[in-house]
Amino acid sequence: MGLIIFLGCAHTRPDVKETTILPLSPKEEALLDQRVDGLAHYAAGISDELNSHEKQATDEFLKSALADIHEETLVLEVGRRLIREQRNKEAIDLLREATLQPHPPGSTYALLGVAYIQSGETNLAVEANQQSIQNAPDNLAGYQNLSALYLLTGRTNEALAVIGQATSRTNSSPEFLLGGADLLLRYNRQQLFSDAETKEKTILMLNAAARQNPENPIIVQRIADLYLLNGEVAKAEPLYEGLLKRFPGIPGLRERLANIYIRSDKNEKAAKLLQEIQKENPTDPSTYFFLGSLAYEAKDYEKAAQSYETALRLNPEFEPIYYDLAGVQIARHLPEEALALLEKARGKFKLNFTLEFYTGIAQGELDEWSRALSYLTSAELIAKTSDPSRLNHIFYYQLGSAYERTGNIPDAVKALRHALELKTDYAEALNYLGYMWAERGENLDEARSMLERAVKIEPENSAILDSFAWVLFKAGKPGDAVAPIKKAIELAGKDDPTLLEHLGDIEAALKEFDKARAAYTQSLGAHPDEKTRDKVKQKLDVLPAP
Repeated sequence: MGLIIFLGCAHTRPDVKETTILPLSPKEEALLDQRVDGLAHYAAGISDELNSHEKQATDEFLKSALADIHEETLVLEVGRRLIREQRNKEAIDLLREATLQPHPPGSTYALLGVAYIQSGETNLAVEANQQSIQNAPDNLAGYQNLSALYLLTGRTNEALAVIGQATSRTNSSPEFLLGGADLLLRYNRQQLFSDAETKEKTILMLNAAARQNPENPIIVQRIADLYLLNGEVAKAEPLYEGLLKRFPGIPGLRERLANIYIRSDKNEKAAKLLQEIQKENPTDPSTYFFLGSLAYEAKDYEKAAQSYETALRLNPEFEPIYYDLAGVQIARHLPEEALALLEKARGKFKLNFTLEFYTGIAQGELDEWSRALSYLTSAELIAKTSDPSRLNHIFYYQLGSAYERTGNIPDAVKALRHALELKTDYAEALNYLGYMWAERGENLDEARSMLERAVKIEPENSAILDSFAWVLFKAGKPGDAVAPIKKAIELAGKDDPTLLEHLGDIEAALKEFDKARAAYTQSLGAHPDEKTRDKVKQKLDVLPAP
């Protein structure tokens, strides 16, 4: 290219020497050409993305990353994009090339491990994450992925060793220590650690993080929140007080501190703080955000929506409000409003797990199950590469539901079983999987066992009792099904067409045709949907005449 570097001015003055011009070496010129080529491909990728040409955009970004393989941030972002698009071989090739460069970062190996996992290459995934830990012992992703891999392959002792290795690094950064605390909580849910052991190790990590006096308010608040969650109120209090002095606008901070004062019988401090909240900040969005959270927890969705909407009007740049309000709208069975809100968030903020997860749930509410599945699988990939702790029993329950609604029964079973591995007493998953099998006439013994467990956990749950009655009916024991189905109808509080249809089916199997006819007639009177109505009418037609 013949490019030159100017080390001074291009013109001369009597007291200034002429500019020295040095030519680039062949190696420097080649590197510069390569970087210019990479920037050109990156610009082309941006253009394709703006024109919704997603595959072409990814192709251009990949060429840019290969041309500028030393750019860690670019390589990682393109690698994640390829994994999200399930272009795992290309992701592996890119990330392996990056690891061949001098001093590759541990984060590159961690993401390479994810690509190997997605490709089913477990041994290579293990090696990549081991190398990630070796190259970057203070990067938590390697520990997270490697421990999950060991558990996946039944190597529990090795998984525990990796977790122990991570949680013993008390000299690491506060961010690493907080991630370690989240890792402990995740495996506590899988019953690898007892509650007492989890709390003990968590407190040690929080103490180590707090001793470093971090400046980042998000980190400080997270430490305080975890102290509070683990009952260490005395340790949380000074952290909240320090935050309140430095960042009085943090949402929910005053409320948390007021709660601590009340629990500690510091009524004078509590009263003063509550007066400040009421008088000094009548239009503070954090107040409405906190009120919305309280109402949401109390399942007062109307009030929660009002509070969140007010908070959003006061501060449209506060990202969490979009997701919490979307959750409220879903709970209110207003998925269109939730999706409109999430689309606004999609245009304002970076793609993240919560955005994809709630979009998937809202699409499911609209019976758009293929779309729901697409967003939920996207959320799973994002969490795997950024925050695996997001992938809890609730997530896999929703994912299993979406698989079932799209007819993918094997993956539905896999996801629901995984939900139950994460939380063995999760009644909703027990009920869903048990009823799904009962409806299909499959695995009836295991389905009955699951539903018996669900009934013990929630004996007053109408839906679970209906499922239990249904599996008994499907197993050829309609007499045993009468009591639970009648209790389910009683607990429902109003005529439910499906419950009444099931009662009719059970009574018909017992040859109690008059009772069956009455149940079917009552089901039709409960205004069922068209599909249920047609089924019930057909069943009425085939009953013996009275």
